[in-house]
Amino acid sequence: MTAAEKKSVLQETDAEAIRLAKTLIRTARYGALAALDPGSGAPMASRVAVATDMDGTPLTLVSGLSAHTGAILADGRCSLLLGEPGKGDPLAYPRISLFCTARKLERGSSEHGRAERRYLNRHPKAKLYSGFADFSFFRLEIEHASLNGGFAKAYLLARAEIVIPEKATAELVESEQSAISHMNEDHADAIERYAVDLARTEKGRWLMTGIDPEGFDIACGDKVRRIFFPQPVQDIKQMRAILVKLATNSLEN
Repeated sequence: MTAAEKKSVLQETDAEAIRLAKTLIRTARYGALAALDPGSGAPMASRVAVATDMDGTPLTLVSGLSAHTGAILADGRCSLLLGEPGKGDPLAYPRISLFCTARKLERGSSEHGRAERRYLNRHPKAKLYSGFADFSFFRLEIEHASLNGGFAKAYLLARAEIVIPEKATAELVESEQSAISHMNEDHADAIERYAVDLARTEKGRWLMTGIDPEGFDIACGDKVRRIFFPQPVQDIKQMRAILVKLATNSLEN
């Protein structure tokens, strides 16, 4: 296949493809992490649990005893495949391959604290071992991505099309957890309406697990849904106003 023929297979990246890519990343609970075996240099893949940092960068918590931990410590180059199949042909479902560089977070740093908080919001049972000395959090820094949205829907995406700039997340970092706790403790009814009316899913005990400038994530057991804001927010005041508006519009519909 010539370079021109290969390029023709790819679709022009548009807003719909970017939103699908971000949805796959934000709603993933598990993925396949591929790294390079430090002994042979051969590729090796392993299933890992994942969450996302506020900017959309994947996070993972791994044991020092795992082979893939040694691999990404020796060579940070890796890739992460996300996207769950459903009934029927698994290849008919969208998935995304992220080409990343794994970076270990220093315990006690603000980055580590934020990563741990957001990861445990997504995987609360991991509290049993997240503090163990041989467990470490990694950010999988995205370089670029390959999105397969289904038959004849292939895209290449740049980091800037997926990851939110750090400057845009700065205002929400300090207030995110208090907002999440407030919503979960005092406004469970609103979260359920978000799930039913905006995410088009069933009723249940939905919890908010993360907020960022572009939207928020909710979970009910193993089910995770992503809800995007009508427009990005810059601070907690704007975020609260949009959450209220979304809940009010849901009641009116």
